[in-house]
Amino acid sequence: MHVGMVSAAAYGMNAPDAPFEKMTIDRRELGPLDVLIDIKFAGICHSDIHTARNEWGGTRYPVVPGHEIAGIVSAVGSDVTKYSVGDRVGVGCFVDSCGNCGPCRDGEEQYCTAGATATYNSRGADGTRTLGGYSTQIVVTERFVVKIPDDLALDVAAPLLCAGITLYSPLAHWGAGPGKKVAVIGMGGLGHVGVKIAHAMGAHVTVLSQTLSKKDDGLRFGADDYRATSDPDTFTELANSFDLIINTVSVNLNIDLYMSLLAINGTLVELGLPEKPIQVSAFTLAHNRRSLSGSMVGGVPQTQEMLDFCARHGIGAEIEVISADQIDAAYERVVASDVRYRFVIDAATM
Repeated sequence: MHVGMVSAAAYGMNAPDAPFEKMTIDRRELGPLDVLIDIKFAGICHSDIHTARNEWGGTRYPVVPGHEIAGIVSAVGSDVTKYSVGDRVGVGCFVDSCGNCGPCRDGEEQYCTAGATATYNSRGADGTRTLGGYSTQIVVTERFVVKIPDDLALDVAAPLLCAGITLYSPLAHWGAGPGKKVAVIGMGGLGHVGVKIAHAMGAHVTVLSQTLSKKDDGLRFGADDYRATSDPDTFTELANSFDLIINTVSVNLNIDLYMSLLAINGTLVELGLPEKPIQVSAFTLAHNRRSLSGSMVGGVPQTQEMLDFCARHGIGAEIEVISADQIDAAYERVVASDVRYRFVIDAATM
């Protein structure tokens, strides 16, 4: 099926301090291995905000964010074998990679040694700039498209394409499961999904949050315990107790204090990206043979594995669906931690 260049409606920013505005963008002509997706929902990730506002530097304008994409296939290239028109699909943080390096061959495209092509604000193999999911349509090569199971509604599935895989990957890698004690620092857009997934894996789950304001939610999502980090007794009572701690917050914490909660051979995994370097005492690491590590989303095969797992266990993100003209207000609310727990844009409103 020949499909020429597609013009799609989108919402983007033209400067770091500019509001979002409606624009028309061109998607590339459908190649033999490409899939054209009619986007139905796009989640808002805090990374979108950092990039749109150039808080990490390197943003090229106009920028169209969005890497939590759920939609329906509307056309496929001549050599596509995995997808057909009408399939429910998703696209996450990356839309291409070299395909030849060790990580790519192992299905760990997020660690592509040549650098994976991000879904937005990146440069594709053809030299054009990638534009993301705050749009009505997108063209993505078949290898970077995943199938959304029928048991998952598209709106609650969208945030799983970033938040879900960001939590699933380290939980799977470090063996969260029966007999393991897992703590999740922060219960926002990432943390709340992590609680659900860790619970479904069979781990004993504790939430470490600044206050107890979300305790009822945390317990409903599957947490066995919920502690306020503002209470100094928390660190005394939970010392040396966790096999795995997942840190989802992007502020600089007292990592020594949190690592003191790790049992022998325990690991603290950084998912948040704080502004300043992380500092930790060598004594803290040496005691209990503790490890400090990091993780960055997951590859395409594991993203599909995560979606299938979430479908089996009835896991979706807790969402608030908004229209495209509410993106600016949603950004302000995310920064103010005023969302439970993920904003999702209804692409029909574009």
